[in-house]
Amino acid sequence: MRHRYGIDMVNDISAGQFDSQMFSTMAGLGIPYVMMHIQGKPEDMQKSPEYSNVTDDILQFFGERVYNLKKLGINDMIIDPGFGFGKSLEQNYQLLRELSSFAMLELPLMVGISRKSMIYNVLETDPSNALNGTTSAHMAALLSGASILRVHDVKEAMETVKIFRQIVDRPARTV
Repeated sequence: MRHRYGIDMVNDISAGQFDSQMFSTMAGLGIPYVMMHIQGKPEDMQKSPEYSNVTDDILQFFGERVYNLKKLGINDMIIDPGFGFGKSLEQNYQLLRELSSFAMLELPLMVGISRKSMIYNVLETDPSNALNGTTSAHMAALLSGASILRVHDVKEAMETVKIFRQIVDRPARTV
């Protein structure tokens, strides 16, 4: 349902960290809220990101936010672990390996890994030549519980989803 201001959803890269009014604003809007994890700010997020355990730390981060948002009456949430946003290459792949852990939050899981450095650096190429790696990573994410893919290559992502659906009988969306 379209909001009166023409907004269909809010995609917040900081899950409320950059705007103290975000959660109260979302409570008044009544539209889906995508909250992404980021460590630091965009200008410094890649300077030595540190976690005790990246997956556990991000699960705790989202657990607290989901609890607070539900107290405000917000139930239409989507979580995005924030691949590449304050995470090293190794941390990104740990997150991808452990993506199924996010099922405990019982919320749709959005993954944005399309042509990211975590793919093209491993392949020793550049973003324009990372489609095959992106497709592989998309399949891994879908098999581990991702329900929404944020993509650059829509046709190829839809083909990946089509094959995924043949492997497991579960709907997935692409945005």
